[in-house]
Amino acid sequence: MGESIRFALQVLTTNLLRTTLSLLGVTIGIMLIISVFTMVDSLEKNIKDSFNFLGSNVVTVNKFSFVNADPNIPWYVYFRRPNNTYAEYEYLNSNLRNASHVTVFANRSTTVKFRSSSMSQIDIMGVGEAYENVYALNIELGRYFSLREIESGRNVALIGHEVAQTLFQNIDPIGKEIKVMGQKLVVVGVLEKEGKSLLGTPSSDERVYIPFKMFTKMYYVGRQGTNPTIAVKGTEDDIGLVNLQNEMEGMLRKIRGLKPKDEANFELNRPEAIADAISGVFDIVGYAGWIIGGFSILVGGFGIMNIMFVSVQERTKIIGIQKSLGAKNYFILFQFLFESIFLCLIGGAIGVFIVYLLTFIPFGALEVQLTLKNILLGVVVSSIIGVASGIIPSAKAARLDPVDAMRAA
Repeated sequence: MGESIRFALQVLTTNLLRTTLSLLGVTIGIMLIISVFTMVDSLEKNIKDSFNFLGSNVVTVNKFSFVNADPNIPWYVYFRRPNNTYAEYEYLNSNLRNASHVTVFANRSTTVKFRSSSMSQIDIMGVGEAYENVYALNIELGRYFSLREIESGRNVALIGHEVAQTLFQNIDPIGKEIKVMGQKLVVVGVLEKEGKSLLGTPSSDERVYIPFKMFTKMYYVGRQGTNPTIAVKGTEDDIGLVNLQNEMEGMLRKIRGLKPKDEANFELNRPEAIADAISGVFDIVGYAGWIIGGFSILVGGFGIMNIMFVSVQERTKIIGIQKSLGAKNYFILFQFLFESIFLCLIGGAIGVFIVYLLTFIPFGALEVQLTLKNILLGVVVSSIIGVASGIIPSAKAARLDPVDAMRAA
C-alpha cells in the first residue's frame, strides 16, 4: 500500500497542469459547502447569543408566549391578561421547591444624567434580589446590590459599560451620583462590556440597574401599570424543568384564583423554545447548502473520473509491465484510487483554506468562525468524492490483462 501511495504522489507531481485543472471542481464544491455551513453555523450561533439576555435554564412568567402561541386564542385575549405582581413574586419565592433562584424585574426607557453629560433612551431595569444569579451579570468594577439595599429600595445603581464611558469618561464612577427621573442614584458598580448583538437585542452596556422597590417609586407597577416579569432559575437535576413548570403553573393558578377548567391567563416561557425554533429554520438553510454545493461537487467528481480514465489510458503499458513483474491487482487498484483521493483531498483542503481566509473579513456584528466540525466535514466529503470518482477507473486498471496492456499503442 505504501508503494501505491508513492506511485500516486509521483504521478500527481509529474502532471501538475492536469492536477491543477482537476482540483478546480472539487475545490469550488467543497468551498461552497463549507462556506455555506460556516455562515449558517455562525449566523445561528450569533442569533442564539443575541438571546442570552433571556438566560438559560430559566422559566419566565409573561402574558405572551415566546413561540407557538395558540392560534385559537384571539390576540386581544393576551392583552387583557393581568400583569404580574410583586405579591406573586414573593409567593413563588417563598414556596417554590424546584427553583434555585427567583427574581422579578421591570424596565422603562428614559434619560440618565451626570453633571452636564446625559444619555437618552437608556433602559432602566428595576431588579429583585437574585437577578444576578438568574441572569449572571458580570461586574467589572464595584459590586452588586446588598440584600438590605434591595429590600429597602435604596437609591443605588449598577450601570452598563457604555453608560459609564459616556457619562464619566475618565472619572471613576463608583460612589458618584447620577440622576434618573429626578432621583439621585449612587453608582455602586459597573458591568463588563458586552458588545452589540447581531439582532440588536437588549445589551447591558446601555442599561442602568436599580433595586426593584426603588423602581416602583419612580414608575407605577401593578395591574394596570408597568408589567414586571417573574423569572425562575431551575435546578440541574430537574431535566427539562418539567417539575418546576408544573409547580409554577399550580401556584400561579392558585394565587390568581383560577378554577381547574379555566384557561390559564399567563404563559410560562423558556429561552430554549426560541433556540429550538431558530435551529429548525437553519436546518432548512443547511439542506439548501448541500444542494448548492452538491451540484458543484458532482461536476468536480465527474471531472476527476474523466481525468482518471485518461490517466489509465496513458499508463496502460506501465500497468502491463508492472503486472508482468508480479504486481498484484490490489496494487494497481490502490495506485489509481489513492491518486483520485489525493486529488480530492488537496482540492478540499484548498477549499477549506479559502473559507478560513474568508473568516477574517469583517461582517459587522456577525462573527464568522470556521469550526472543527466543518473542517472534518470537508475532509470526509472530499474523501468520499475521491473514492466514488476513482473506484471505476481504478477497477478497470486492475482488471487489465498484462499481455494486452503491454501491446497497447
